[in-house]
Amino acid sequence: MKEQNQQPSISMSTTYDPKSIEEKWNTFWHDGKYFEAGKRPDAETFTVVIPPPNVTGMLHIGHAQDCSMQDLIIRTKRMQGFDTLWLPGTDHAGIATQAKVEQKLKEEGINKYDLGREKFLEQVWDWKEKYSESIHEQWRKLGLSLDYSRERFTLDEGLSRAVREVFVKLYEKGLIYRGNYIINWDPQARTALSDIEVIYKEVQGKLYHLKYPIKDSDEFLTVATTRPETMLGDTAVAVHPKDERYQHLIGKTIILPITGREIPIVGDSYVEKEFGSGAVKITPAHDPNDFEIGLRHDLPQILVMDESGTMNENAASYNGMDRFECRKQIIADLKEQGVLIQIEEHTHQVGHSERTNAVVEPYLSTQWFVKMKPLADRAIEAQKNEDGVNFVPQRFEKIYLGWIENIRDWCISRQLWWGHRIPAWHCADCGEITVSQEEASTCKHCNSSNLKQDEDVLDTWFSSALWPFSTLGWPEETEDMKRFYPTSVLSTGYDIIFFWVARMIFTALEFTDQPPFKDVLIHGLVRDAEGRKMSKSLGNGVDPSEVIEKYGTDAMRFMLLTGTTPGQDLKFHWDKVEQARNFANKIWNASRFVLMNMGEFRYEDIDLSGPLETADKWILHRLNVTIEEVTRLLDRYEFGEVGRILYNFIWDDLCDWYIEFAKINLYGDNETAKATTMSVLSYTLEQTMKLMHPFMPYISEEIWQHLPHQGETITVAPWPEQNEQFHYAEAAEQMELLMDIIRTVRNIRAEVKAPMSRKVNMKMNVSDEALLSTIKENQHLIEYFCGTASLQIGTDIKPTEQVMTGVVTGVEMYLPLAGLVDVEQEIERLEKEWTTLNKEVERVEKKLGNEGFVAKAPQHVIDAEKEKQIDYTMKREKVTQRLEEMKKLRS
Repeated sequence: MKEQNQQPSISMSTTYDPKSIEEKWNTFWHDGKYFEAGKRPDAETFTVVIPPPNVTGMLHIGHAQDCSMQDLIIRTKRMQGFDTLWLPGTDHAGIATQAKVEQKLKEEGINKYDLGREKFLEQVWDWKEKYSESIHEQWRKLGLSLDYSRERFTLDEGLSRAVREVFVKLYEKGLIYRGNYIINWDPQARTALSDIEVIYKEVQGKLYHLKYPIKDSDEFLTVATTRPETMLGDTAVAVHPKDERYQHLIGKTIILPITGREIPIVGDSYVEKEFGSGAVKITPAHDPNDFEIGLRHDLPQILVMDESGTMNENAASYNGMDRFECRKQIIADLKEQGVLIQIEEHTHQVGHSERTNAVVEPYLSTQWFVKMKPLADRAIEAQKNEDGVNFVPQRFEKIYLGWIENIRDWCISRQLWWGHRIPAWHCADCGEITVSQEEASTCKHCNSSNLKQDEDVLDTWFSSALWPFSTLGWPEETEDMKRFYPTSVLSTGYDIIFFWVARMIFTALEFTDQPPFKDVLIHGLVRDAEGRKMSKSLGNGVDPSEVIEKYGTDAMRFMLLTGTTPGQDLKFHWDKVEQARNFANKIWNASRFVLMNMGEFRYEDIDLSGPLETADKWILHRLNVTIEEVTRLLDRYEFGEVGRILYNFIWDDLCDWYIEFAKINLYGDNETAKATTMSVLSYTLEQTMKLMHPFMPYISEEIWQHLPHQGETITVAPWPEQNEQFHYAEAAEQMELLMDIIRTVRNIRAEVKAPMSRKVNMKMNVSDEALLSTIKENQHLIEYFCGTASLQIGTDIKPTEQVMTGVVTGVEMYLPLAGLVDVEQEIERLEKEWTTLNKEVERVEKKLGNEGFVAKAPQHVIDAEKEKQIDYTMKREKVTQRLEEMKKLRS
């Protein structure tokens, strides 16, 4: 690589080839350890911890967007002089990873129980290593500036210790407990789920109305259920205690159909008198509300199915049947017994497992829980004062608070083998539980050594909740913990605010007395071009590796970073990536032109202290404004708006205007003017590459290395700052006027199809002496870019012949038609155009004059034809006028 201040090279290839530079700079950055934190001990810190991707498979396009956002932030802060840490890592993803490995083994004809826990876990670790390597490779291709020296995994020893510490501390405070509760059960994965791991889908089902006969009576109660198979576990029927229809029945007994078992009628205010029949079947082991009613009335809890969703021994003759097969059979049997009154079509919300898509079963089970209210109360209070987290966009704070204000206890145990095994030991002698940060050898209650560790593991999100501080060495007071915590910003999708963001805030406040991050940047999902969520079932997913292969990393990053606003979803369009690639090509070609014209120009040769032309002042002023706006908007995470500003500055101001202006001096004989132009070009392009670097790291590094510069790499080059010396507001206004004049003249040329090769005479009437001075000072630009043969400028200029006129603020431009166009050719062209338009006018008039068409055609079709009639007629009139003007010139 080029040494500091070395003369620039012009060995840039004629076309931009991303593949040829991406691996080169990746190797250079990582070998140079430019991304490792701690190299600026006196600087302010800026920390980001990566949302750890699951080791279940390859990264998708949503990961690419999220990672690109974080990289943009950290590269900007690194260039701004912060001691930056972007800490990478991966998540073990308990349910998801175990399911993947079980599926792999199943395809090989192997059952996990045949292997046993230890051998099975060896298989999962092999899987983890494979996909960790794949994730590393994808991170590298994305150009992420991660500090790999500090990489973590949620099951590494350091994080495992933090998990045990948190579990024990919460247990000792009474915030973790074990109990029998109705939980969400995934019969396919055979594990408990937390509330937010359940996805509710609208399902077209049925509502079954049943007769429950009252013992020793001709009366019966009508109940309705969507899950008739659970009636086998009914232990009561409840009515409202003040419902006059049923008050006399409270305390009596129902004969439960199918089973013949006697169950009581109880009065409970939970029942709504006005809803349905006012009588509700109570199944405490299979419904959370029934569970609470059962506790109030001391009702038995009868489980009628096992962990796989199969009916068990309590289901009598249905024992061994799948729950949905049982439903069909029990309905047939109820119909035969004459107790099925009605089957009603019923649309309702049914819970499905987020991981396996199985219908979730409310299930009575012994599980571990975190008591959430004390933790939530502290988080709510923190949000009211300076300890609160700043949500971007702010509207997500309300969503976050709305959830934690109504939070339920968190079921944290999972019936898996892959994960943090619960650090609790059950004593076979006294039945008590001993929790420990290390392996327990004796019971704390009876000193027995007959202990067995709990078989379950902790919910994946339990360890993920500690991520911002466990990754920095907590519970040890490490140097990294002291220096880099709390972290600065978390970037994540709105879909895991409850899963992850809220839980990180709870645990951080509880164990570090500080919020885990200052800002949380919430972005949307990447959807397909039609706005649909990407999924395997739809086959509409996008592989970031495929995008990179086709268009390069920088193009993909620029599209992902600039295609949306905070909190909003992004629609993925291949043509938008192509546009970003075209932008990269524009930058490459412009930079290559500049470098080819620099000769032996060096960094020391840059001199902006001498006389500057209006165009020079304008581009330096525009650069100043761009630096200010880009820096301000980056701090507000307005990446899309930053991208728009950079795109417009580079494409329009720098490439389409200033570089064109610069050619006059670069190709001229004035060596002083040439040196000044090269100084302005070199300085502006170098500063622009720094602004672009967080968005497009590869192309910006490649171009920067060819430019006159200071330093080893753009990644640690100082961020551009405004230079008050270049505040040229007046010159900028003057330049905008000159550009308006040039645009207007070129538009006139385009209108009459006069090529720039045809030199034209031009007159300009200026409203005052100040404008006249500005225009005369820059007359050479107007002559060059308007293609004039002669130019007359004054404050009292009037046209003396037929002219095309252009007007901008304070200036009128006159271009004589005689010299602007070939009259005979133009008359011939206009006559052909008139004939074509006249035919269209006649056609549409004939159509609208047809009574049959008007009577039968839809109104929108008729309206469209009328619009065409107006449009073609107006165009024909304009061509007629132009023809008359041309014919006057000929005569």
